[in-house]
Amino acid sequence: MFFVCRWREESPFSKRVVTVPDATVLDWFRRGWEHDDPHAWIDGELGGDVYGLESIFEEARKRNLPRPESVDDLRGLLIEHLWVEGDDEGTFIRLGEHALRVRTDDDEVDLAYYFLDDAAVDASPDRLAFLLHDTWPLPTNAAACGAVFSPAVPVRTVRLVPPGPGSVYSVRLCWQSPDTYRNLDLPGATVFPGLALPDLAGHLRDADDLDAHTWPHDAQLLKALVAPEDNDVGAALRRYARLPGYAPSPAGLDHTPTPDPSRGDGPEPGAAQRSTESLIRLDPHIAQVARYIDDFFGFDQWFLFDTRWAAANPDLARSLLRYTAHWDPFEA
Repeated sequence: MFFVCRWREESPFSKRVVTVPDATVLDWFRRGWEHDDPHAWIDGELGGDVYGLESIFEEARKRNLPRPESVDDLRGLLIEHLWVEGDDEGTFIRLGEHALRVRTDDDEVDLAYYFLDDAAVDASPDRLAFLLHDTWPLPTNAAACGAVFSPAVPVRTVRLVPPGPGSVYSVRLCWQSPDTYRNLDLPGATVFPGLALPDLAGHLRDADDLDAHTWPHDAQLLKALVAPEDNDVGAALRRYARLPGYAPSPAGLDHTPTPDPSRGDGPEPGAAQRSTESLIRLDPHIAQVARYIDDFFGFDQWFLFDTRWAAANPDLARSLLRYTAHWDPFEA
């Protein structure tokens, strides 16, 4: 069975993926129900702290709660005794036969954690593939020209060219979205129909600035990062990888040329550490950035991929689109 914590983790994907030996969610909770030190047990089992999870085990010992015998028993106990921030109607604790999904916050950012048994994983790769992927970067293979892909998830459209085959998808995972001001209530991906990734920068550069003010924030930010001399998105994403701070804005971005050691360029003042800790991978049909913010927030992520990459990796593509559409992968 898998455990995933979507939080300020020390990983490029801002999540922790752990395997545990139990066959079911119920089995895992039963095994820890009467543990003497729930916090230490969770740390050892799940690779670190999980905000609020120890509360159910602490309440079980304090109140002498009976060990759950069924999924229904466990659901009732979790809803009554698991500490979850901001859940007035019990909608942030979702337990089915094969998966537990919990949403809460740590007073700084939203977070979610998941227990997923093998049956859930096998049944829903198009929902869970990205959630379970923990190795940087994503695969970079692409399908042949003419491949097709259906996102199966609502996306926001920015039209730069007349309708045509292929699309580019933009997925930015951040700790504060100006569209929603939360990090789990993200507004979803943006699609640029009729384009392949190598063509995106030129069309963004040439788009009318007045029209761009109506675009989703992430599309505005990407356009602002494209400099007049850019012919691909690589330079724009390198600029993004060096931006300091928590919530980048299109306002005030400059277009200082990306330092190039082969030309004898030095790094931007104060940017050497960020560029070292940020990760970037640029390929013809997918571009990936894990932008290092600081030791508290860790990383945010930006993925740009086109139909050819999505067609070669449909489960990863659809699950990534779901990841930015809803905190619960079974709802998006």
